[in-house]
Amino acid sequence: MGKAIVVFSGGQDSTTCLIQALSSFDEVHCITFDYNQRHLHEVDVARDIAKQLGATSHKVMDVGLLNELATSSLTRKNIPVSHKLKKNELPNSFVPGRNILFFTLASIYAYQLEANTVITGVCETDFSGYPDCRNDFINAMNRALVLGMDHPLEICTPLMWLNKAETWALADKFNKLEYVRDNTLTCYNDIIGKGCANCPACDLRQKGLNKYLQDKDVVMTELNNKSK
Repeated sequence: MGKAIVVFSGGQDSTTCLIQALSSFDEVHCITFDYNQRHLHEVDVARDIAKQLGATSHKVMDVGLLNELATSSLTRKNIPVSHKLKKNELPNSFVPGRNILFFTLASIYAYQLEANTVITGVCETDFSGYPDCRNDFINAMNRALVLGMDHPLEICTPLMWLNKAETWALADKFNKLEYVRDNTLTCYNDIIGKGCANCPACDLRQKGLNKYLQDKDVVMTELNNKSK
């Protein structure tokens, strides 16, 4: 079963990935990045969840240089999070280079721990429009890391082709839906659980939960079909 590193924010997606990983690997190590993000409380939430769920270890890394370089509503508190897209058709919450940096550091950590799997909750099916959540990016990044470190490594994306309702179903499959709903921090305005109900992250999360609760059997069947 081996070792895995979970890129862990303490949000719905990464927590669901952690729950699944704990059933699949002998050791699951979490790594969380503090870049002085708008929703900075997520670092504390991630620390609490990793401990509660029984991760083997949890490393929090200071990557404040990202905040200095990348201008976004998640790195500048004077920029309100908006539902509108910018001129480049990207959300103003997109942090350029964030996942490039995170996956690079997580992979270095995997090398150090002799782990061959880095798990991330990115998703192309039902996401916020971030280019660094696409499958093509993950595959390209994976190839570059393997070549650059000469280390067998897989960036695993369990949620890549799931919609948000199916992600809730996955948490429920492990009997953790209520835990994920009540304890995770997805909200860009730093509110645990249901969140602010106004930012794009809260909107996407709640719509997915409503869809799942309205038709559990159908959504669970769709999840199981995708898992075959």
